[in-house]
Amino acid sequence: MPTYAYRCRECATEFERARPMSESSSATPCPDGHADTVKLLTTVALTGRAGGGASAPAAGGGCCGGGCCG
Repeated sequence: MPTYAYRCRECATEFERARPMSESSSATPCPDGHADTVKLLTTVALTGRAGGGASAPAAGGGCCGGGCCG
């Protein structure tokens, strides 16, 4: 079950709830019981190497690695 981050607009508390995706936008009270909450956008960090441990090239490709950024 995914975990979603929320912030209370009344007390500014940030908290997380594990909920089904179908309920991610449904209202959820903060731990202090306030009902005015908003769902936050979060990012997922992925780490590791592609190819099972093969070294990635040091530069090249992409916008800034390819020299197109001035």
